[in-house]
Amino acid sequence: MFLRPPRSRLVADAPGTSRRGFLAACACCALPAAALAQMPPAAALAPAPARPLHAALDQSARAIEARMIAWRRDIHQNPELGNQENRTSALAAAHLRGLGYTVRDKVAVTGIVATLKGEGGPGPTIALRADMDALPVAEEVDLPFASRAKTMWGGQEVGVMHACGHDCHTAILMAAAEVLAKHRADLRGTVVLLFQPAEENLPNGEIGGARRMLAEGAFDDPKPDAVFGLHVVSGLTAGTLGYRPGPAAASADEFTITVHGRQTHGARPWGGVDPIVIGAQIISALQTIQSRQVDSGASPSVLTVGQFHGGNRSNIIPDRATMNGTLRTYDEERRQFIMRRVKEVSESIAQGMDGRAEVAWMPNGYPSMANDVALTQRMAPTLARVAGEGALRNMPPGLAAEDFAYFSSAVPGVFFNVGVTAPGLDPRQVPTNHSPRFRVDEAGLLPGLRAMLHMVADFTGSGVA
Repeated sequence: MFLRPPRSRLVADAPGTSRRGFLAACACCALPAAALAQMPPAAALAPAPARPLHAALDQSARAIEARMIAWRRDIHQNPELGNQENRTSALAAAHLRGLGYTVRDKVAVTGIVATLKGEGGPGPTIALRADMDALPVAEEVDLPFASRAKTMWGGQEVGVMHACGHDCHTAILMAAAEVLAKHRADLRGTVVLLFQPAEENLPNGEIGGARRMLAEGAFDDPKPDAVFGLHVVSGLTAGTLGYRPGPAAASADEFTITVHGRQTHGARPWGGVDPIVIGAQIISALQTIQSRQVDSGASPSVLTVGQFHGGNRSNIIPDRATMNGTLRTYDEERRQFIMRRVKEVSESIAQGMDGRAEVAWMPNGYPSMANDVALTQRMAPTLARVAGEGALRNMPPGLAAEDFAYFSSAVPGVFFNVGVTAPGLDPRQVPTNHSPRFRVDEAGLLPGLRAMLHMVADFTGSGVA
């Protein structure tokens, strides 16, 4: 079975210590590379039988591969942060209109909803999603199309890079749009393409991305019967695909705790109320929520304080201190319980130490993402056919998040992974997604494209006499 073209490929950079970007909402960081690389092949999963349409789709996919890679490189060289994807959106919209899609743009600021009705007979409606936004990360990869872009983020100038592979996702969906339009006569049902902004979330609690696209009618006319999405990952070798029925990515919620004390000289701590000491007590106590108040064996969860700020001189006790952190869970009941306990524990400790604590949860958190079990089991043989023998992996769940969760909560969904590490390199050692040294073996894009096309054909029953 055809997996990769016989051509030279870009090779990932040498092993080294990676640095994470400022945001960690995306599913690409959901799993340690070691866990991904050690996943066994999907056992005893027979590939779905092939039909003539599949061969025709593969031929068209191979024919468009070079253009798909060119699109990816162009988007990579011109990255845009969430809700700023004006150039990327315009590129995709012009391409779709030229193919005959009905295009609605500026959905959720820069998003696109495009529709194509098949001419092969009645059938279901299937949605395909690609995210378009980059990260506030300065690229450290030596490529002729490396990003040198800069923009303002959080009040400071930052580099911008497609450190998570969304440039690949956009290029793959643009290629899929053209192949599906070419085979429109054989296509049953309707295809809805979602080019989504702001998957990596937005600052200051702003709500965007998939959640806002749905609020602005992305699934209203027509409403899909199912939605498919993919994500390139460094933890799998190019040509390898990964999937998981059920829970696949965690919820993600950001919180801020502000501790109010009373300022005093550092030599006279009894003259005030020290918010730094109160904050330290709160941080220690918050860890007992996870270790002593929830059943971590039943379902994993993580509560992390990642920032602690207070004061600006060694000899002055400030009047306030702030902490920021994140909560990750798979279970909505667990999610709500821990959110409530963070507030109760923080407020009670501060009050007991003669201070006051305010807990604020950002309103743009993501729920946990679960692949529809029945739909995933139905589509797994399709992935097995595309991947070939030994190249389909059963994935473990991960504790990072993905706002595809909003789409897959509205209708049944399947989200799968596409390997982009060059053969011969250890996926456990290469820089991960979100690293400034993240690098894609572009041979991995074609299997991702073929998987999307085959899933559309099989879900809609296209090409069946």
